[in-house]
Amino acid sequence: MIGSQPDSANREQAPKHILLIDQDEAFANALQTVLGEGYSLRHASSMKSAVAELNSKCLDVILLNLDLETGDSLPLLRVASERVTAPPVIAFGWDVRRKRAIQAFREGAVDFLEQPLDIQALRFALEAAHRRATLARDLADAQTFLPSTHVEGLLGNSKAMGQVNDVVRKVAGVYTSVLLTGESGTGKGVVAKAIHNLGGRSNKPFVAFSVCAFPDSLIEEELFGHEKGAFTGAHQMRRGRFEEANGGTIFLDEIGDLALPLQAKLLRVLQERTVERLGSNLSRPVDVRVICATSRNLQKMVQQGTFREDLYFRISVVKIHMPPLRERDGDLPLLAAYFLRTFAKQHNKRARTLSPGFLAALARHTWPGNVRELQNVMERSVVLANGNECLGVGDLPDELRDTTISEDIPAGSFQESVQAFKKELVRSALNMHGGNKLKAARELGISRCYLHRLLNQFNMAGDAVIPIDIEEQEAAENFEPMAMGLRRVV
Repeated sequence: MIGSQPDSANREQAPKHILLIDQDEAFANALQTVLGEGYSLRHASSMKSAVAELNSKCLDVILLNLDLETGDSLPLLRVASERVTAPPVIAFGWDVRRKRAIQAFREGAVDFLEQPLDIQALRFALEAAHRRATLARDLADAQTFLPSTHVEGLLGNSKAMGQVNDVVRKVAGVYTSVLLTGESGTGKGVVAKAIHNLGGRSNKPFVAFSVCAFPDSLIEEELFGHEKGAFTGAHQMRRGRFEEANGGTIFLDEIGDLALPLQAKLLRVLQERTVERLGSNLSRPVDVRVICATSRNLQKMVQQGTFREDLYFRISVVKIHMPPLRERDGDLPLLAAYFLRTFAKQHNKRARTLSPGFLAALARHTWPGNVRELQNVMERSVVLANGNECLGVGDLPDELRDTTISEDIPAGSFQESVQAFKKELVRSALNMHGGNKLKAARELGISRCYLHRLLNQFNMAGDAVIPIDIEEQEAAENFEPMAMGLRRVV
C-alpha cells in the first residue's frame, strides 16, 4: 500500500500497483508470485468489486480479462479510461481475433495480450504502461515541461524545436529576411509572429498575407495598393500590404505559389525598399522586415525555372525549417495538454486532463496535418466531450479511434506489404519468447544470424528488450504450480 504518491526521484524504487480484474483468485496469486517484489497486485473478481477498487485505490496499471464470466468487461474498460486519474488498461483474453483487439483499443486499452500470458511480454507491457501513467500524471501541470528558454507560443522540448527556439531568438534582434520552410500545419505562421514580437519593432504592425488565398490578378493590388481611378471600380486610393506594414513586419505565406511576373516585382520592392501603387509612377519608401514561408522546395523550383534564383537568395538570408509533428519526439502530450486547457477555457468546458488511452491513440496517429490537425482534434474533443473532467478514447474523432489498428493489409507496394508482414512476424516471435532471440529464431524457422539481420533491417535492434535471466527462466519453467496458473484453459 502507498500512503502518498512517490516523487519522481523515488518512482523507480516504488512498487508498481496493479489491479487485476479476473474471476480466478488462484491465477491472481500465481501472477503475483511470478511478477515478484517490484509489483503490488490487487485483485478484483467481479465488475462490482473492480468499480470499488477504481473509486478508492491509487493504481498504476489495470490488467483486465476480457473473458470475465460476470459480464461484458468492455464497459468497465470505458469507465476506467475516462477517470481523471485513469490508469492505463492492458486487456487480455483467449479470443485474439483482430476485431476484438481493435474494439479493446477503441474503448481505451493501451495494449492487448493473448492468453496464455507470456510473463516477459507481460512485463514489457506493464513497464510501458507504467511509463505512460507517469507521463499522464505529469501532464496535470504541463507547464513543468517547458524549458526556461522557450519562446512564447513555440511549445516543445524536442531537440528539433530546441533548435528552432534558438534560431528564433538570434534572428529576432536583427532586421534581415527570414525564410520558413516545412510541411503545411507545422506552425510557420506562429514562428513568424514570434520573431516579430521578440524584435525591437514589436509595437509596429505585423501584416500577414497568404499568396495562395488570392488569384494572380489581385495579388499585385493587394501587396502594393492602387491610386484612385487606376482601374474600373477604384473609387478611392488604397494602400497595399507593404505600406500597411511600414515600420514593422510583413509575412508572406506560401511564397512558392507566387507567379513569375509577380516575383520580379516583389524582388524590386525588396531591393529598392520602395513600392509603386497601381496607377502611379511615384515610388514610396517602405521600411519593412520580410518573413516568407513555403511548404514547397524552392531550391528545386529554382532548378526547374519556376522560381527566381535572385529572389530566393534575397528572401532566404536566414532559413528556419519547421519539423513535422511526427519528428518532434515527446512534444505531442505537451501540445495536447496546452490545447486542452486553451479550448476548455474558451468553450467553458469541464475537461481538465487526458486519459492514458486518449494519449496512446494520439501517439498512434501519423498526423499528416501536423500541429494544425492536432489543434482541430483537441478542439473537437473538448467541445463534444460528455462532460467528464478527463477526456477518454470515446471523445476522439472516429478516424483516430479507427486507426489504432488497421484491419487491412499495409498500404503501399507489394514489397512494402511483405516487409511489414515480416516485421510483425519478428515482433510477435520476440514477444512470444520474452525477447529470447534464439527461441524466436527457432519459432520462425530461421537462423539466429538471419534474425539479427532482420532486426537491423527493421531498425528493431535497439528496441527495449528485457534480457532473460537463464536461472530465472529455468526456475519459472520448473515451478509447475505457477506455470499451471498462467497456462490455464477455460
